[in-house]
Amino acid sequence: MSGRISQFPTFSDHVSSELPEADVHIITSGGSRIPAHRSILASSSPVLESIIDRPRKHRSSERTIPILGVPCEAVAVFVRFLYSNKCEEVELDKYGIHLLVLSHVFLVPLLKQRCTKALAERLTIENVVDVLQLARLCDAPDLHLRCLKLVSNNFKSVEKTEGWKFVQDHDPWLELQIIQFIDETELRKRRRRKHREEQSLYLQLNEAMECLEHICTEGCMSVGPCDVEPTWNRGPCEKFATCQGLQLLIRHFASCKGRGNNGGCSRCKRMWQLLRLHSSICDQPDLCKVPLCRQFKMKAQQEKKGEDARWRLLVRKVVSAKAISSLSMAKRKREEETREVTDNHRIRTFRL
Repeated sequence: MSGRISQFPTFSDHVSSELPEADVHIITSGGSRIPAHRSILASSSPVLESIIDRPRKHRSSERTIPILGVPCEAVAVFVRFLYSNKCEEVELDKYGIHLLVLSHVFLVPLLKQRCTKALAERLTIENVVDVLQLARLCDAPDLHLRCLKLVSNNFKSVEKTEGWKFVQDHDPWLELQIIQFIDETELRKRRRRKHREEQSLYLQLNEAMECLEHICTEGCMSVGPCDVEPTWNRGPCEKFATCQGLQLLIRHFASCKGRGNNGGCSRCKRMWQLLRLHSSICDQPDLCKVPLCRQFKMKAQQEKKGEDARWRLLVRKVVSAKAISSLSMAKRKREEETREVTDNHRIRTFRL
């Protein structure tokens, strides 16, 4: 069916009455003719400007611009956007893919941005491979990455789609790119998981160091320094779980008869390691009340050259975890104080 799309351009009566008569026609795949104005098309798209400025073979011939390969309705929506910079959600839902192609070909960045966002919001398992291929061809990196993430997170479902079967048969490079992205994503996940586990371990060790100082300086529940009486009636401290476990370990260490034989049992060896770790971190060994702190420090200075590199790394990580913990506690305290001030202000405002 050929002819004019009579309803286009759709402007208000006030705007259309001020526009001069159309001086160019856009020809669509169906043979439809869309009236337009060269000045508006040229100002909206550098590609259309180049086409318009191209010399004609016959001066008497009518000026036309063919836009083929997409539905005529999509072309109508595209030209309307060049006039008004507006595009309805229904139109994006129906012609989003075609509009993305047109915006890329004719260099209309604002429409391309809106199409990219709209397609990203409408991604599904069924269409993600098709949109991925389009995003690659149309140089839409944000949409391309969004598609790759969806494929990576739902690969078993995507494998069953017709789009994936087409890629396997006709686009091995894209298939390879997707598989590489999935492998890299899994590798990053494993690294992040390992990093979180390590940070959790370092934070636990830092908490154990704090509890060890607390027990040896102030005493807690059943264990404390020799010059301080145990306070059985005292309630649990803030870090009761760690502190209680450490108290049990200290009591075992104090009564274990085999702790002098090659470090003793596994629990005694753990206690020796905690004491050594505390000594490596402590910056006031002369004033410290933790047992053997000064002795471990002196021994470490004598054997500094032969000190295990892994042990030095562990010490640095625990010190780093201590700094991070202090910063997060300070931040949490500021947030709580700000929240209290805000709540008090609201209460006073309400009373007033």
